[in-house]
Amino acid sequence: MTRLLPPAKLDHVAATRVSGNAAMTVISRDDIATAQAEITQWEGYAPTPLLHLPSLAEAINVADILYKDESPRFGLASFKALGGAYAAQHLLRNEVARITDQDVTLTDIRKGKYADICAQITLISATDGNHGRSLAWGCRRFGAPCKIYIHAEVSEGRAVAMRDLGAEVIRISGDYDESVALAKRKAEENNWFVVSDTSWPGYSEPPRHVMAGYGVMTDEVSDALEQAPTHVFLQSGVGGMAAGIIAALRQYWGDDSPRFIIVEADRAACLFESARTGILTNVPIEQETIMAGLSCGHPSQLAWPILAEEAQDFVTIPDEIVAPTVRLLARPLGNDPAIEAGESAVAGLSALILARDDADLSQALGLDSSSRVLLFGSEGVTDPAIFEAIMEGRDAA
Repeated sequence: MTRLLPPAKLDHVAATRVSGNAAMTVISRDDIATAQAEITQWEGYAPTPLLHLPSLAEAINVADILYKDESPRFGLASFKALGGAYAAQHLLRNEVARITDQDVTLTDIRKGKYADICAQITLISATDGNHGRSLAWGCRRFGAPCKIYIHAEVSEGRAVAMRDLGAEVIRISGDYDESVALAKRKAEENNWFVVSDTSWPGYSEPPRHVMAGYGVMTDEVSDALEQAPTHVFLQSGVGGMAAGIIAALRQYWGDDSPRFIIVEADRAACLFESARTGILTNVPIEQETIMAGLSCGHPSQLAWPILAEEAQDFVTIPDEIVAPTVRLLARPLGNDPAIEAGESAVAGLSALILARDDADLSQALGLDSSSRVLLFGSEGVTDPAIFEAIMEGRDAA
């Protein structure tokens, strides 16, 4: 096979899976159905493309590569539009019901029935970029004030995008996990409400709604297929996206579900370490990864039970292969569609290509010429300056 990416080391651990029913109970089928019923009513909703990459599949000797391109999602260039905004809508519904002592529906919030009350409810979160953009977008739609904390390495382009959606953006000097802790503390001090895509003891409902929203994206894929893929490579930060997708696929396909492979940056491998140790494990972020959405050192406690039961493999990738993978999608092989992807979107593809360059790893992951691999292109170009630098071969840090 022709080498498509620079040689790089892919670390792999085969998971010791635990028994349980988390994929059916942490997020239920009813949770996903409720999210689908609501989100498909939002103005601007449309399923995002599911693309085939036959030339790339032939080059790495697999039967098919399917790429779910989330770049058109609600004009936000990210799958996160399905999570943060939907969780915000639930939180506003619950708080308005508490204040008014009335039955309040998601439709009421969507249609602005209680706009005057929503205007007094401040929502807050921490973000590497995409979750905050989704929350800011949702708050603007539902009429609630929004505050977003970002860490030192979040690009100014992503900060500007959130400000343009009406959010107050506050930059701190620490990393992502420190911004999460600060947002939580500020919410407690000011009676604001945290809408996070990660969970901690005593805080699980907004992340649950975030993950249920991701099930909408997954059902769009499953509804378009006649048979399940054999493998899914899922890039992960705290694990919420991966767990939401896995739950939805398991609920849809049952025993025919694919093999789930979790992919992380080697600079932020909290799920890899959790799989290696068998217990939920935090890792320090000593150097930020170019894949901003994956730069997380603390796994989601809500997501982990699903991953621990369902994911068969955990791998890490180095930063050095990210830019070449972005360029490979934008300048595709043969007649494959050209895809403009963000840095975090390509982790799964990077891992797949490197695995096919390694016969032993391919065998360990069960990859061969009959494999049908599903990838989630979780973001498009969320920072044009970074994308331009990558395409020109310049340092995008």
